[in-house]
Amino acid sequence: MRRGVHRNERTSTSIEASSCPGVARIVIMGDTHGQHRTLDVPVGDFLIHVGDFTLFNRSREEVRDFNQFLFELPHRKKVVIPGNHDFKFAEPKWRKLISAATLLLNEGVEIDGIKIWGSPLTPSNFESFGATSEADCGRIFSRIPAQTDLIISHGPPHGVLDIAGSGNRHQGCPHLLAAIRRVRPALHVFGHIHQSYGTASLNGTVFVNAALAGPGYRLIRQPIVVEYDRLTRSVRRIE
Repeated sequence: MRRGVHRNERTSTSIEASSCPGVARIVIMGDTHGQHRTLDVPVGDFLIHVGDFTLFNRSREEVRDFNQFLFELPHRKKVVIPGNHDFKFAEPKWRKLISAATLLLNEGVEIDGIKIWGSPLTPSNFESFGATSEADCGRIFSRIPAQTDLIISHGPPHGVLDIAGSGNRHQGCPHLLAAIRRVRPALHVFGHIHQSYGTASLNGTVFVNAALAGPGYRLIRQPIVVEYDRLTRSVRRIE
């Protein structure tokens, strides 16, 4: 079995948006579980939330407050995917509650010349979002276009920033890993596995696990900030 990539746990600082032509500063967060207003969110060009913005999707009011929070942030572009806690977003009526960001559910979009594809699928959690089996999961991830620059998923790929539990077991999805190897995006961002927050680099792709929650779903980390150069397709983490 291929060895897992270990996490690199650091916190970000107050950072301004990029002023370099062709460079996008991307602020990444996830697993905020209704505590988004406790965060000091760095400024950037893009804001990405990798899912689990609610805690068990208890109320529309929680989602409306998250949407208002997104609206108040200064980032020019905002992209959000649901996570396994946001399970009601399998229903179209819930998706309408997010109006302050582009919401992706197993689909792609191009923003400022950056090709983005996002999915809420989570390993071993096939209750919603179009997957009821491993075969469905593989079929959905096989649709990621070859020229994608940035992939957003809630769960990690197998073996990369996906270790959790007392047995230090890999929790990531092998079908997602196969898609990453095929597409070779410059950047892949995700969350879900709270214990593996951090960044890693493998075969030309930079991986970010931006799960901010710790024990008891309490937020103990800060958003991760990277810069993406569109011309060179290179990614650099901002300290």
